[in-house]
Amino acid sequence: MRLKSIGAALSLACLCVASAYAQTAAPLTFADRLAQAGSPLTVRPDGFSGPGAAILSEAVGASRYVLIGESHFSREIPAFTTNICRLMAPGGLTAMAVETGPEAAGAVNARMRAPDREQQISDFMTAYPDVMAFLNSRAEGQTVADCAAVAGPGFTLWGLDQEFLGVSGYLFNQMLASGPGPLARAQIEALAKQEQTAVQAALASGSPMDLFLLKVTDATLDAAGNAINQDGGDRAKALFAALRETRAIYQSSQSGRGDSNGRRARLMKRTLAAHLAEAPQARVLMKFGAYHLYKGYNPLGQRDVGNFVAEHADGQGVTSVSLMVGGAKGVNAGYNGVGRPMKVYDFDATTGKDSDWRKDVMLARPSGMAPGDWILVDLRRLRSKNMDDLTPEWRELIRGYDLAVVAPELSPSTKLGADVAL
Repeated sequence: MRLKSIGAALSLACLCVASAYAQTAAPLTFADRLAQAGSPLTVRPDGFSGPGAAILSEAVGASRYVLIGESHFSREIPAFTTNICRLMAPGGLTAMAVETGPEAAGAVNARMRAPDREQQISDFMTAYPDVMAFLNSRAEGQTVADCAAVAGPGFTLWGLDQEFLGVSGYLFNQMLASGPGPLARAQIEALAKQEQTAVQAALASGSPMDLFLLKVTDATLDAAGNAINQDGGDRAKALFAALRETRAIYQSSQSGRGDSNGRRARLMKRTLAAHLAEAPQARVLMKFGAYHLYKGYNPLGQRDVGNFVAEHADGQGVTSVSLMVGGAKGVNAGYNGVGRPMKVYDFDATTGKDSDWRKDVMLARPSGMAPGDWILVDLRRLRSKNMDDLTPEWRELIRGYDLAVVAPELSPSTKLGADVAL
């Protein structure tokens, strides 16, 4: 009888242990896992601090390619990027690849170390309205200058994108400066006159549809292209090809026909591949709109330049790290027409129908965080074999990025160049 009692007692004890283990081993909710993956990050003008700073420093320090997917035109994200440059510079920082055309980026390269850099770029933007995207932002220009200062004299910008809507006049002047033959020169000069007329019309209306790039006919460009092919020289041919590719991408986007996003992504990959072929050991910081830098397929169904870099790094046997950086709320800025000030509007990603993954991140903030602190989420800790219980948005983000960084509030940058008085 005593043995039976002991056996019964042991069985009961085992059941209690099993029950307790089942309770402790119950899977965490996604909200709990998100809270565990989040760390406060203090972003100061001179660097990062807080628990998130160590995670960021380790990830950046180990990587040859650092990718920042952002929302555009804020002041805070460029300042964040400057701090990333400071982390990268001691281990070498060769270039910053940006969502701007190669010719426009080259114009900024030529001015980014000048004492009157901001005035020079502002004058450039006034002379060629809408000549470039994003680098016309005052905050972006400051970041480029700051990164060039900490990275040293070998640092350069790599523009990977198509050129912007108002680039035609600048390209024509560059073609003429390259010394084309008489047939090409006559055609280029005729196009430049048409472009000047178009710019005045676009400045008056504010509509990019009045700019030369979207106004000129294919027949006119065909005739000029024939002459440039005859005696334009290699430089003029390359610039004219860039103009036509830019026009084709915008026309496809405007009409909704063709694959404008795919064509743009393929252009950026080709341009980046050419840079990397020339500098295979380059250590590169990339800063693009967030959709461009997903690994795998992005939310637009494209394998964009971020996927290309991740695969390239794997092939080289080196590391890349991708950061999604955004704001929880604040004021956004956006394009508002030729020669017009930026359009600004309030946003809040934590409330209402426009709320997204950033709402979940803000709800997961530790209770003791300072109001101005950012939060860094290590998405790598959220990856598992089975993520079916997550929302599609979270699945895409976790698979597409390594780290997500959310600022509590963003404010808009201003743009350089003269604005039209309305």
